Amino acid sequence: MSGEDIASFIDHTLLRPDATVEQVHQLCDEARSYGFAAVCVPPCYVQEANTRLGVGAQVKIATVVGFPLGYHHHKVKFLETHQAIEDGATEIDVVMNISYFKSGRYKEVENELSDLAKFCHMKEAELKVIIETALLTEDEIVKACSICTSAGADYVKTSTGFAAKGATVEHIKLMRRVLPSRMKIKASGGIRTAPEAEALIRAGADRLGCSASIQIVTYEQNS
Repeated sequence: MSGEDIASFIDHTLLRPDATVEQVHQLCDEARSYGFAAVCVPPCYVQEANTRLGVGAQVKIATVVGFPLGYHHHKVKFLETHQAIEDGATEIDVVMNISYFKSGRYKEVENELSDLAKFCHMKEAELKVIIETALLTEDEIVKACSICTSAGADYVKTSTGFAAKGATVEHIKLMRRVLPSRMKIKASGGIRTAPEAEALIRAGADRLGCSASIQIVTYEQNS
């Protein structure tokens, strides 16, 4: 795959706690220049990204909810989602309540995600659910995928990027095998090179969350 092909899969991401508004502006400019699918920015910078990209921009705006640990109260997650969409986000990357999930409180996890999915769809936004695969067994990944499907989410996403391990080809293949075809997959966490990105895409990823996006799409030029 060419760098241009890979670029169309990438959510150009800046979620560091020390991210500055100038870096967000640069992120948006780079996304437009390289043809990335979206930018993923901290919630406080969604309006900035929306203004920087301008009306009718081809680059979508994603942000995070319940990030990075996922155990925020469901009302807080709903408020975060509402505000993000009001500010201009069209894609919401929410962290599943992993604590509830690990406690076997599956229905509560599903109900929360279902409420968020319905709201997002009412506002013509998409919901990506971060399940944090590094913290789950393979059986738990399968269960989490089932919950996300039942809840009506649009994507299942591997990682926040804050756990010990990010996306792996094996986990993407597993997720693709158990998810229905309508459900998309976002691989994120630790993707640094074009060969890694291509392997994840071939395994079944529909999007890639990357902070090393430019390094990835200019790999051939630099090698």
